[in-house]
Amino acid sequence: MPSRIRSIFLAGTFAGVLALFMIRPSIVHAQTGDGATRGTVVDPAVAHLIPVTGEAVNPVFLTHAGDGSGRIFVVERGGRIRIIEDGQMLPAPFLDISRKVATGGECGMLSLAFAPDYAASGEFYVYYSYGLGDLVAPALPDEPNGGCDTVVARFSVDGDDANRADAESEEIVLAVNQPYLNHNGGQLQFGPDGYLYIGLGDGGSGGDPHNLAHNPAGLLGKLLRIDVAGQATYAVPADNPFIGAPGYRPEIWAVGLRNPWRFSFDRQTGDLYIGDVGQGLVEEIDFQPAASRGGEDYGWRTMEGDQCYNAETCDQTGLTAPVFTYDHAQPNCGGSVTGGYVYRTDEASPLSGRYIFGDYCLRQIWALTPSGQPAAAQEWPGELLMDVPFSVMSFGEDEAGALYVLGSDNTIYLIMSMSVQRYLPLIRQQPQ
Repeated sequence: MPSRIRSIFLAGTFAGVLALFMIRPSIVHAQTGDGATRGTVVDPAVAHLIPVTGEAVNPVFLTHAGDGSGRIFVVERGGRIRIIEDGQMLPAPFLDISRKVATGGECGMLSLAFAPDYAASGEFYVYYSYGLGDLVAPALPDEPNGGCDTVVARFSVDGDDANRADAESEEIVLAVNQPYLNHNGGQLQFGPDGYLYIGLGDGGSGGDPHNLAHNPAGLLGKLLRIDVAGQATYAVPADNPFIGAPGYRPEIWAVGLRNPWRFSFDRQTGDLYIGDVGQGLVEEIDFQPAASRGGEDYGWRTMEGDQCYNAETCDQTGLTAPVFTYDHAQPNCGGSVTGGYVYRTDEASPLSGRYIFGDYCLRQIWALTPSGQPAAAQEWPGELLMDVPFSVMSFGEDEAGALYVLGSDNTIYLIMSMSVQRYLPLIRQQPQ
């Protein structure tokens, strides 16, 4: 067992341990819209949720600094970053920029990524919605200006306190106009190549009315890849796929995304997984193998998942099909995918190597079994792990690779993939 996981048990309260028995998977069948069963996990010992803390306020992301400290950093949508150290939430925030963060609609502080050399440089990057007026003009002639502009900013840690950032050190790396208050995307991740990847939604409203996800002159509805190492703002990597392509912004790595709220890299293989939120019919998981050179078109607004969004203009030539889709099961909030991570906590677990993701509206957590890039109309097998009593906001990994889920109940849970009996000796070691 990784020492980080063990410390959570030893630092927890007896009430938290009891909750381990209370939050177990519901054994139900997952249905597609036409009634077909996707699959089910019938062994309740496969996965458990262990509450770690309920002290965060509207937590939307969790990550680590990669500096050997074992600390967990939690992003609060209102504009603060909190630290969990040795199983306890520290009272003082690591960073508080709430005065400049917009929170209307789907806006807010949405993500955080630490530089690969954070232990030496002390630099990290924050994705937030600017709340002090218009920061940047629309990029395209027909693009509205009614949203909260997206900012990707660099900050530095305080030189005298590793648990406090210097809020005055902010350097804006990238700013993007948002036409509406929804579909902001929101994810930052450093890839295995050391470059910063940024997920941007299509700008909002509904149905991508300005077709921004397929407009090569804009950044909305795209996955970006930039080089921030040693740069005042950023440089474009020389091997980005659209460099030299007429009309394309060179920062673009992939196109055709509606709202890539969460994406992640498999820490073992480097493969990229994207949870792209659907419009009204289908949710999807997209995939990019580590060997990809970029340039994928994931289809929106030509396609919504595996369905034609507009049958009259449904040319699928050159599109990359999703590896998993599921239909909306209910007319109101029938689905909103929350992308997750490939489970690498324990190689002996039946979940090892499987992609764990959730659904905000359906309050479910799923496991997807990778089987290589599929041909069109052939998807990877997915199984429902559990129904949960909260909306699934996000997932995150700590430095040891343990996987967490963040709930709308303001609680952060560790996903433990084994029978509880294996942990009884650790539970008994807790101080009385």
